[in-house]
Amino acid sequence: MSFLSTVRGRIVAVSAVLLIGLNLRPALAGISPLLDAIQSSTGISGTTAGLLTTLPILAMGLCALLGEALNNRLGERWGITLGVVAIAAACALRFGEPGAPTLLATAVLAGLGIAMAQALLPYFLKRTFPEDPGRITGLYVTAIMAGAALGAALSPSLAKAASWSFALGLWALPALIALALWQAAARRHRCSTAQPRRSVGPARAAQTTRRLWRELRTWELVLLFGIGTGAFTLILAWLPPYYTALGWSPSAAGLMLGGINLAEVGSGLAVSAWIGRFPDRRGPLLFVLTCLLAGLACLVLIPESAPVLVCVLLGIGIGALFPLTLIVTIDHRTDPAEAGALAAAVQGGGYVLASLMPVLAGMLRDHFADLTQAWVGMGACVLLLMLLTLRFSPASYRTA
Repeated sequence: MSFLSTVRGRIVAVSAVLLIGLNLRPALAGISPLLDAIQSSTGISGTTAGLLTTLPILAMGLCALLGEALNNRLGERWGITLGVVAIAAACALRFGEPGAPTLLATAVLAGLGIAMAQALLPYFLKRTFPEDPGRITGLYVTAIMAGAALGAALSPSLAKAASWSFALGLWALPALIALALWQAAARRHRCSTAQPRRSVGPARAAQTTRRLWRELRTWELVLLFGIGTGAFTLILAWLPPYYTALGWSPSAAGLMLGGINLAEVGSGLAVSAWIGRFPDRRGPLLFVLTCLLAGLACLVLIPESAPVLVCVLLGIGIGALFPLTLIVTIDHRTDPAEAGALAAAVQGGGYVLASLMPVLAGMLRDHFADLTQAWVGMGACVLLLMLLTLRFSPASYRTA
């Protein structure tokens, strides 16, 4: 009997996955509530400030495209280990009020670490929990959202107590705790070692990847994931500065972002609990896209009159859309290797697309001194996704 087939083993595995998920966003979410202080200290422009989110998201996309190669070369255990080490190192290097070059370098390093973990964890989840990958994927993504909420809500308070660089650097500590728990889980499971998976060699992996990119459905899923994640990165990078420009304090703006992230956690948990009741995922997708569109409209029309409504609508839309897109992607393949390859392709292409949103918004802010145009543009993209969602019937999974 393997360690992960026991109750204790599965508890350790799930705990490790959730704790890693908690560490996949604070390095990003902690930036935006402190962006005014960072710009004042370093003198960076709005476009450069957008790069602090764009660069890690871009690194995540490029690294995710190599998910199959990483799994074959490093294995799940050491690939995810290196990813968490990179996250911890990126956070630690932010101590001591770093300048713009160090901030940009740590943004790339954090993005690479996050990408390695995200690229390899779907393989681990699909193989370790084959009886219900959708539910555990929902929990894992919910943990990611919870980490974003903690990063946004706690960083302004930490900065007020010490400095903005201390607030960013302190997130190295939970990453090290996640690293220790992951090692405890992974070393007890033989298939999670650094040995490559001999059943899927490099030639077969490359052939699978080429075939996936020739399928129209792969590009449709990339568009779904990319725009959905783009909404998340846009809100993550620019919602607090949008509210500080309206006269809110950094702490209040950070709490606003934390409130959205908290609503994301609740909607992610709802997806995990109820997704099994909806074999046709189009209904849930259309519902959450409608919530997202309504939240963006509130940002444009009544940003200060109904902040709770903004939090709820954006939180439901973004928080449920992220796990739903991953679940729909995994639905398209029953073989764990192919599911992992498709997830890597969709996440890779999607993150590259999503990485454009923060820097484009920063350019709009530099030009118009406002972010309204960014919210309107994202709303138009959400309308496009609503039309695309109609194509994702369960029958189309087989034909795709």
